[in-house]
Amino acid sequence: MRPHSFLVAATLLLAIPVQAQPQKPWAPVSGTALAQDYARRGEHEKVVFLFEKLSVEEQTSLAVFPVYLTSLQVLKRHKDAEKLAKKAVKLHPEDATMGVTLGSVYAASGDAPAAEKQWQKVVNQLAPAQVQPVAAEFSRRELPKWAERAYLRGRALAKNDTEYAPQLIQLYTQNQNQPQVLVETLRLVGQDEKHLPFVRNMLQNDLHEEKDFDALEKLLLTATQDHPDQTAYSELLLWLQMQRHDFSGALVQARALDRRGRSEGSRVMLLSAIAQQNKDYESAIDGYAYVAKEYRGSSNGNVARQRLLQAREAQVRDTYPVDVTKVRALVGDYEQLLAELGRTPDTAPVLRNLANLYAFQLNDRPKAMSLLQEVIDMPRASEEVVDEAKVTQGDLYLLKGEPWEASLLYSQVEKSHKDSPLGYEAKLRNARLSYYAGDFKLAQSHLDILKEATTREIANDAMQLSLLIQDNTVEDTLGLGLRAYAAVEQLVFQNKLREAITGLDALLEKFPGHSLADDTYYLKAQLLRRTGDFPGAIATLERITANPKYDVLSDDALFLLARIQEEDVKDKVKAQELYNQAITKYPGSIYVAEARKRFRKLRGDGVQ
Repeated sequence: MRPHSFLVAATLLLAIPVQAQPQKPWAPVSGTALAQDYARRGEHEKVVFLFEKLSVEEQTSLAVFPVYLTSLQVLKRHKDAEKLAKKAVKLHPEDATMGVTLGSVYAASGDAPAAEKQWQKVVNQLAPAQVQPVAAEFSRRELPKWAERAYLRGRALAKNDTEYAPQLIQLYTQNQNQPQVLVETLRLVGQDEKHLPFVRNMLQNDLHEEKDFDALEKLLLTATQDHPDQTAYSELLLWLQMQRHDFSGALVQARALDRRGRSEGSRVMLLSAIAQQNKDYESAIDGYAYVAKEYRGSSNGNVARQRLLQAREAQVRDTYPVDVTKVRALVGDYEQLLAELGRTPDTAPVLRNLANLYAFQLNDRPKAMSLLQEVIDMPRASEEVVDEAKVTQGDLYLLKGEPWEASLLYSQVEKSHKDSPLGYEAKLRNARLSYYAGDFKLAQSHLDILKEATTREIANDAMQLSLLIQDNTVEDTLGLGLRAYAAVEQLVFQNKLREAITGLDALLEKFPGHSLADDTYYLKAQLLRRTGDFPGAIATLERITANPKYDVLSDDALFLLARIQEEDVKDKVKAQELYNQAITKYPGSIYVAEARKRFRKLRGDGVQ
């Protein structure tokens, strides 16, 4: 240090005691601002010079100690740092974090055994009030093992197995110690169900790998068996199985919870609805059948009987080719339900579903129109059900080749249900009407609004149709190919599948190399599957997967190939191979999660 700098610093140092007032050990010391400024500028020799002449009480004060200690360590004056830390520990026994700091001084000097011994001493001597600050100090110094030991010591002092559970869960989560996260989670909810929302949210954010879900499921299954009276485990297992779309497993838990709590089947009804949305019709049917039987004659029981038939109807529609015998059996069951419950506003949805079967599966349009009109004219029927019937009536007019009548009904529902899912559905129907008619500009104006719809499914449908129009009117400005494709889609809507397949073949022949070729092959494969021509569907999809030009729909085609092999051909080995291809070849595809689940189920991993 130059002489004049030394004199300036000395003068400042001598001025401190004169200006300073008597203070408590942890009060700020006058003059520390200058030293802190030196520390920020990296002039640690000046920091040490200013502080080393202070009293021990001042050196270990809150304002001075951390700055002084850091400067000593930067200058590699480890012995002096050790002496300072020991003084702080001695003078402030109430602050156990000083003991943590002393251990860190040992560690910084390279004496790991001394550091470990000091930290163990801190943990052993902890008082209940010191647990949280000491654990926080360990965490701040990136010593998670010791933070865990501090919390566990606090738990032992409290004689409570769930003390500091949230803190430990957070600590284990940050350090990706999933086994301990799960152990703490189950211990917490096992003692008090009020922690269920916290635990569910934490697990929702924390669990991502299948192995972690597997581990949690095994623990929960054991816990529900060992502690059948503790509903928290069953609730958490139910939640987990629903997250994994294991609806059959979830149904077991939902029924058990329902019997225990006598909740009139409401939990089972909700689960069944979710299973049906995810096309697990067997689980949905089982759930509704349980409520219909257990609560026969009650409000939930009657609704369950209706929804049971709806689930069976959906299952029949989605099983290819559609079995007309099963359709007629469903019609008989609907008629029996109406005979038992009466034709009332409560059963109006049954009439509408029955009309759908007559219209789209049995091709009896007069009967369907009569049933729908009965719903529309029914006194006290809800506005929602009446307008749903109007939408279906519009569909019937479209089937009859009367698009203006269809558009009129769709527009009525649009107007009466603005900014609601049913209104958006009606607007989408009008957009499709314009699309079928080849008026792509008008269709696009509807779709631009629907892309912002609050219902994700409708917004996605609108986006897909909009992109189809945009992509296929760029080069073909007259949209001749798209007009032919739209005409085929109208035939599909009218359930004229054979005519539609013929139309697609004609389109491929008339417009070779058109940008619609991949869409055409993909739609043809779907229709062949619906008619039961599985070899034809497979051959058509392979034209997409084998041609690099069709990369946009390659992942869709590969996933559908795998599903046909699994669900229709029943070749599980081939299906497993195709699902694995989908996972590895298209890791960013929207189908990856479902493909992985199906692959692991076929492999026998126990994932439902």
